[in-house]
Amino acid sequence: MSLLSSFTKKSKLSATIKQTQQARKSEGNAADQLFKSAYAGYAEVLLDDPIRADALYNWGFALLHQAKTKEGAQAEAIYQDAINKFTFCLLINPDYLGSAINGGVAYMDLARLKGVVPDDELYTQAQKHFEAANRIQTGTASYNLACIYALRGDSQACLQAFELSKERGSLPDASDIMQDPDLATVKEADWFLAFIEPLLPKEEPVAVEEAVAVEEAVAVAEEPAAVEEPVAVAEEPAAVEEAVAVAEEPAAVEEVVAEAEEPAAVEEVAAEVEEPAAVEEAAAEVEEPAEEEFAEVREPIAETDVIIVAETDGVADAEETIVAEPGVSYQAHKNRKKK
Repeated sequence: MSLLSSFTKKSKLSATIKQTQQARKSEGNAADQLFKSAYAGYAEVLLDDPIRADALYNWGFALLHQAKTKEGAQAEAIYQDAINKFTFCLLINPDYLGSAINGGVAYMDLARLKGVVPDDELYTQAQKHFEAANRIQTGTASYNLACIYALRGDSQACLQAFELSKERGSLPDASDIMQDPDLATVKEADWFLAFIEPLLPKEEPVAVEEAVAVEEAVAVAEEPAAVEEPVAVAEEPAAVEEAVAVAEEPAAVEEVVAEAEEPAAVEEVAAEVEEPAAVEEAAAEVEEPAEEEFAEVREPIAETDVIIVAETDGVADAEETIVAEPGVSYQAHKNRKKK
């Protein structure tokens, strides 16, 4: 708020206070006119104060919801407090849509709580708030007006309000409309049924749905692919032959054995054992040396010094120098050694 605006409002407020003092000293119609003028002055002072208007609206909105959780006189007092906040907000900002709509809702809730007739002043005040809301934004409160018209038995006005609400996109869902207690007196009317029928969700016949479900179940049960597929996997000849080939492949077996037992050593041993020529040659080497060694032993030792390794039971004891005598064999020397 600017400094100039603040100064202007203070001047207006002072003039309005003087008007109120004059009204208190007056009587009859003159007093009423002065009071009415004073109220307009106070409203003008409060006008164009958005922060205060927002605070009043949200305050009233909180009270409205709290009142719904209470009963009896306590709920009535809270509803009235909410109505006062919404009314005060509209004095500051006459175009405050939320206060116009929720002010009317608070009046209707209070009317239901008190159980008054549809022509009661509470419903009239609710109607005024809803009409103010429609002036601010067309159609926003038309459904609420339709409920008041239904309670009062005004079918034509009720249908017109329904159609305007539908046109402006403020009409609730058909299920919510059918459950609204304010519309109980018109739900069986032909004009209402004709209006609500296109809005109701379409339901498929149960018999058709069941038939479709049975056909789908039969199709799933008789589906050949699902049965044949695992059989094909189990009986696939190529897969079986491949597995057998892998299991019986000699190269694979030899390779595994070779890796575990060192192939070089295995092949070398196998070659020595399985080659007949090698076996016979080995046997010849074992059996032939006896005569050669015996002949060599019995040959006279030459008349030279010979280095002889003495043996005891086939184990070399030590290296010893023996001077061989001419004409004496190695066996004779060996016998002398033992003696």
